[in-house]
Amino acid sequence: MNETIVTKFGGSSLASSEQFQKVKNIIMSNKNRRYVVPSAPGRRNSKDYKITDLLYLCNAHVNSGIAFDDVFKLIEDRYKGIVVDLGLDFDISTPLNKVKEDIANGASSDYAASRGEYLNGLILAEYLGFEFIDAAEVIVFDEGGNFNHELTKKAISTRLKDTKCAVIPGFYGADTNGEIVTFSRGGSDVTGSLVASGVDAKLYENWTDVSGFLMADPRIVNNPKTIKEITYKELRELSYMGASVLHEEAIFPVKEANIPIRIKNTNRPEDEGTLIVSDVHDLSTLGTITGIAGKKNFSVIAIEKALMNSELGFCRKILSILEMYGVSFENMPSGIDTVSLVIEDSQLKGKGEKIVEEIKKQCNPDFIEIHPHMAVIATVGKGMASAPGIAAKLFNALSKEDINIKMIDQGSSEMNILVGINTDDFEKAVNLIYNAFNN
Repeated sequence: MNETIVTKFGGSSLASSEQFQKVKNIIMSNKNRRYVVPSAPGRRNSKDYKITDLLYLCNAHVNSGIAFDDVFKLIEDRYKGIVVDLGLDFDISTPLNKVKEDIANGASSDYAASRGEYLNGLILAEYLGFEFIDAAEVIVFDEGGNFNHELTKKAISTRLKDTKCAVIPGFYGADTNGEIVTFSRGGSDVTGSLVASGVDAKLYENWTDVSGFLMADPRIVNNPKTIKEITYKELRELSYMGASVLHEEAIFPVKEANIPIRIKNTNRPEDEGTLIVSDVHDLSTLGTITGIAGKKNFSVIAIEKALMNSELGFCRKILSILEMYGVSFENMPSGIDTVSLVIEDSQLKGKGEKIVEEIKKQCNPDFIEIHPHMAVIATVGKGMASAPGIAAKLFNALSKEDINIKMIDQGSSEMNILVGINTDDFEKAVNLIYNAFNN
């Protein structure tokens, strides 16, 4: 049985020599942690710089004809300091000089940005005694810069088949011409997921500076509980409503391969963290919620028309009007004679009244009105499905404190209840919902 664990460490986990030591202790504590994906060094404190930001700045200086020596000196000092503090007999100056020379000669911004992970990977491989594998060898893009999943999976599987332990830098790969191409920011998560999929790992660990996902935003709810287990579908629902979780692109390879992800804290490795699993849930979660997330600054266009359900093409006309004005909607709850469009305020700027007039003209509704200053809260949980009393508990919690619910929607999966409320009630409502299910 394949017991391999792929570990990805974020920028805060590798920001200094002290963090490198924590990472080594974690990796060496379990022989199954065979493949490591590092990010570039992050900030050591609030006044510090992220190495990736400095590399982008070097590239921008070159493009503007400005000397970048002072900026690159900050990069050199950070890497050289890590090597010295770790007591490594390792020549980091040669690759640093090569990177500086390449940037000065007009290397692409993707190349410049990727060198943070590349240099950190070289140091970490030396420190661990692992083989270093350049991500350019195994993460494949086509000539147009589009990621090729199939070729990447094959390249990873082939390259690592006989490699016991390796460090593969995150964030970048190469096209068929050998040119460096990066993922979007946070791309090290994608690389880790791809490596886990390519070696058919038992587990993908994503190490960061938090002990897993929280049930609610800690800026709103005081000391919210950690989510111990969450499904990919629940994760997507919470992410869509603004929760700070892994991006969809970062999980699709492991989700497809049915590989669980464990979110762990490098600074508190003893903490359980959060386990992201497939959509099979323990029956003990029936009647529980997983998390709460929400967004402010919405408007709702509420439309009523008698016998709307029997009028062919009614909603299609409404959506075509939104398309005509280049406006997308977040949600579209409906009833027999009503439909509402939940739209971000930023989308409606200068267009709201025009859209309403066009809907009146084309659809002839009995009533139409824009409700501004709305917030939407999603209460998410696989265990909510078929469990009586969940919605009642939520609505009772809000009604007791006189919070007016202007919109209600529950998806067909019965995993998500959306409520629309006044923006001014947002923080209070999130706390009320959280406390209703955790007291």
